[in-house]
Amino acid sequence: MDPQPAPKSSSTAVAWIRDNLFSSVSNSILSVLALAFILYYLPGVIDWLFVSAQWTGMDRTACATAVQGGVRPDGWSGACWAYVGDRFQQFMIGSYPRPEAWRPYLVAALFVVLLVPMLMPSVPRKGLNAILLLVVLPIVAYVLLLGGVFGLSHVETALWGGLMVTLIISFVGIAVSLPVGVLLALGRRSNMPIVKTFCILFIEFIRGVPLITVLFMASVLLPLFMEPGDTIDKFLRALVGVSIFASAYMAEVIRGGLQAIPKGQYEGADSLGLNYFHKMSFVILPQAIKLVIPGIVNTFIGMFKDTSLVSIISMFDLLGVVKNSFSDAAWLTPVTPMTGLIFAGFVFWIFCFGMSRYSSFIERRLDKGHKR
Repeated sequence: MDPQPAPKSSSTAVAWIRDNLFSSVSNSILSVLALAFILYYLPGVIDWLFVSAQWTGMDRTACATAVQGGVRPDGWSGACWAYVGDRFQQFMIGSYPRPEAWRPYLVAALFVVLLVPMLMPSVPRKGLNAILLLVVLPIVAYVLLLGGVFGLSHVETALWGGLMVTLIISFVGIAVSLPVGVLLALGRRSNMPIVKTFCILFIEFIRGVPLITVLFMASVLLPLFMEPGDTIDKFLRALVGVSIFASAYMAEVIRGGLQAIPKGQYEGADSLGLNYFHKMSFVILPQAIKLVIPGIVNTFIGMFKDTSLVSIISMFDLLGVVKNSFSDAAWLTPVTPMTGLIFAGFVFWIFCFGMSRYSSFIERRLDKGHKR
């Protein structure tokens, strides 16, 4: 057999385009159509978002200005980013008293300072970092945000809102749903009938109803079972409802990972004389969680976006605050709603994309023995 030529290198940009966009007739047609679609719509989108957009102003008149080529048929310019700039603090912390705004911003700074080293595998003292992030920070945040002690004025949770509410509910939901989900998944696979039955009923009931129903029950039905005069803070109800809902879904994700572990791993752990706790902690769960990282992160992302449903109990996250601002007469323009929704969507996308990219990084780091 005659020697064959060496394969062409695919490391260049031209080779990548050929292999991924024009590898076949159908791919070539789809690539050309996609490129034509982008070239047709992208200039208009860029013009509306940036070129013709209004970046400064004090009220709605800032967005009723001339644009390149004259005035638009509707009399309005592109995106009204001046409105976002004017309402930015409200989008971040809702109706939190402005003289006390330093408190949520301080909590946000502490959260970033503790979260960043926690996410970096090379940073030492993970145990101390985890205690500070998951135990100390929630206590400090509770004292700072709610106040009423140490000379801090009391701020009702009804005044909380914006991105602050979104992040708090998401953080608590993530911190609670993962360990509770693990316990529920183990309980569903338990040999103890009472524990197994309880876990199955809990998971199937919660997964069988929408989150908005859980929040509605926590807000409307729960007070009916309490003594007259007793009440539970609405924000706490939202935290409990979201955490319970996410835990049920997380349990099924973890159970899928447990079922994917070969039976030999269980038998090997038993042959070493490990008890149930050690077997699950050191042999089974590390492998199971590694297998279902995409599912875990997918649950986190879904929960992060579902925080918008807390508006059913009169708590307003970022999207709720943005939508409420549409009725402000000072910024009532045809472009204000679209601008606000694009801003909110971009913020949600930043956080969701960040979680997705970090999960991919963790997968690559844990998958040392396999090539992608």
